[in-house]
Amino acid sequence: MKPPSLRLPFLLYSYLATEMLAPFFASFLIMNCVFFLVKLIPFLNFVLDLKIGFTDFVRLFSYLFPNMFLYSIPMAAMMGITIGFSRLANDSEILAFKAGGISIYQILPPVIVVASLIALLTSYFSIALIPVSEVAMKQLTYQLLKEKIDKGIQEHQFTEALGDLVVYVGKINQESGEWRDVWVSDMRGQVIPTITMASSGKMKSEIDRMKVTIILRNGSLHRPDTPNSQVVQFDRYQLNIPLQPPSAAANAFSRGTLAMPELLAKAREFGGTSTEKGRVLIIEYHKRLVLPAGCLILCLLGLPLGLQAGPGRRAIGIPMGLAVFILYYILFTFAKMVAKDQTLPIGPAMWGPNMVILLMALFFIRQVSNEQLLIPEKITNFVIINLRKVFSPVFNRLHSAIIAIIEKIKPVRTTAPIVAAATAQPLPLHGDIRNRIFHLAGCKDYHDRHCTLDFRDIEVAMDAGFRPCEFCRERIELAQNAKSGQ
Repeated sequence: MKPPSLRLPFLLYSYLATEMLAPFFASFLIMNCVFFLVKLIPFLNFVLDLKIGFTDFVRLFSYLFPNMFLYSIPMAAMMGITIGFSRLANDSEILAFKAGGISIYQILPPVIVVASLIALLTSYFSIALIPVSEVAMKQLTYQLLKEKIDKGIQEHQFTEALGDLVVYVGKINQESGEWRDVWVSDMRGQVIPTITMASSGKMKSEIDRMKVTIILRNGSLHRPDTPNSQVVQFDRYQLNIPLQPPSAAANAFSRGTLAMPELLAKAREFGGTSTEKGRVLIIEYHKRLVLPAGCLILCLLGLPLGLQAGPGRRAIGIPMGLAVFILYYILFTFAKMVAKDQTLPIGPAMWGPNMVILLMALFFIRQVSNEQLLIPEKITNFVIINLRKVFSPVFNRLHSAIIAIIEKIKPVRTTAPIVAAATAQPLPLHGDIRNRIFHLAGCKDYHDRHCTLDFRDIEVAMDAGFRPCEFCRERIELAQNAKSGQ
């Protein structure tokens, strides 16, 4: 007898993939619209200054998308999977799966497939497209700036196309590009400009270094600095003018323009991990691999977060996912800092955040499969108790200070209610048998779940061996002081 063949439930897997991909694309569109608006602001001055046409603007801005996708895709993927499984849990479809014998582990394969495809897409942007787009943006930026300079320099006109340099050219040879009767005013880094006059000159471009060079011949340089002035005669004088791109994405030396092998080769040229430039390039190499792997891990984390929803329950998975995403990038930024400062080796430091989030994802999946809380109740209670110990005294002191201020401002209106609240309680006192304290009506812990005892008044509670909490003790003392003052 043949053993039954294992058949993959493609209908179920395709259905789950559809439920994940639909919110992924919606989240992806929304997040990139937000990133688009943020990135658009630095470009506006550049576009308006150069009078760039719509086609060049679209080309220039499209080169930023690979860098944007490197961060928007992981976030959109995590949110898409979380939202998809939140909807399934709210509509009781996950409950139906469990009733049909489908466990959480059987739901994992389509999640892993979708997450892997999205991670591969992210790695393609990170490894292949980002260097290409950086180079293309650098070249287009240089071309636009060069065109502005070429159009700006006209015969018998003062041009300010070069920023702090003002150039005047008497005659321009259109064939050779040679200048005659050149006058240059250089205001860079000084209050009084340096005046340079030359009989001839020429402008030279260096696209690799994003630099324009003005070469002047047979002239003089005048520095009218007080108290001494200088006049320098020269046969050849060179002015280097770096072109400023609209953002740091296309600077003179950008590690983003280097491919993966080039990053390692350039790092070896700079001395590897022994120099800061070498470490920066190695960190960039790891970054391009770490973020796509982090995208895969964040997608897996979206499954247990999405299953926190359900009929009659709040979908807390989405805010928890945003919190985890922020935590991941905080850890990632911190890892880059410690790797750059050589506090930790670059490899363990850069891959450390991924390992932390991976362990968190595996633990959460285990908790969900066993139908337990994501964070065990013991850990939650421990955190809440310690937070109360830290913040309750501060809150109580602040509350008491506010009451004291109100009493000083309105003593007639506030004294009587406090006395009544502390001495003649209209409501019973609630006692916390675990901590042996009691709370007056109006205290923030009055309805605490550990308060299981009721006392008629303060005397009865004190006779039973209970003491007031810090906040209520201050209220009682204020009430007694106010009563004795009367």
